Amino acid sequence: MVRKKAGMGERHFKILRYLIKFQEENGYPPSIRQIGESIGVNSTSLVDYYLNQLEEQKYIERDQHTSRSIRVINVPPEPTLAAAFETAGRMAVDVANSVLNIPVWGTIFASEPIPTNEERSTPEYTIEIARSLLPEREDISKLYALQVKGDSMIDAMINEGDIVIMKQATDANNGDMVAVWLEDTSETTLKFFYREKDRFRLQPANPTMGPIYIEKQRPLRIQGKVVMVIRQLDRMRPLTTRRVGPLAA
Repeated sequence: MVRKKAGMGERHFKILRYLIKFQEENGYPPSIRQIGESIGVNSTSLVDYYLNQLEEQKYIERDQHTSRSIRVINVPPEPTLAAAFETAGRMAVDVANSVLNIPVWGTIFASEPIPTNEERSTPEYTIEIARSLLPEREDISKLYALQVKGDSMIDAMINEGDIVIMKQATDANNGDMVAVWLEDTSETTLKFFYREKDRFRLQPANPTMGPIYIEKQRPLRIQGKVVMVIRQLDRMRPLTTRRVGPLAA
């Protein structure tokens, strides 16, 4: 997918000002989490989106494999008030097109299936992600998010506290990571999904845990497929999102 070249918005300038000030005061660069806090953004994927744009425009350099490696190498002129006023409408459209607010509808258990009777008419909160991180043809109206509890998916790089971006779905292919609801017990779980001869297999990604087998006559409902994982802020890694695809059994 071709990414649209970004102009310099207010958040870009805030990041550059914060990077310069932090380096002068501390002698080393800030973490991704600290940059997000400085501009009022909770999503590390969105912070990384802005940093990628600054890097593409040659204002910063960084090592993707090293934490706290951001260096300011060029400083653009601050926009004047007149210029900011003139481009305000265009910037608002750009932000609306490039940043999504995804509703977070509670938790999903990456563990043994756990009973839940959560029924909400509104999401708990929303999380911002960059539109360019999603497949170009993804129907964003069908996306929602859940916060993970449990450690059954740690080998899929999903830990407790992470947020999974889900796509509404009622069916799945073998190897899809899905949110499953067992209707007869009102239990939910996050697992890799497989169809077998006379049963379904819900496969964890943790070597200490075995698969869960569900007989086909037992009511099982797929509620969504995972399309992206957003890591916790306090892990302080340069890139904290990834797309999710099928894995082998």
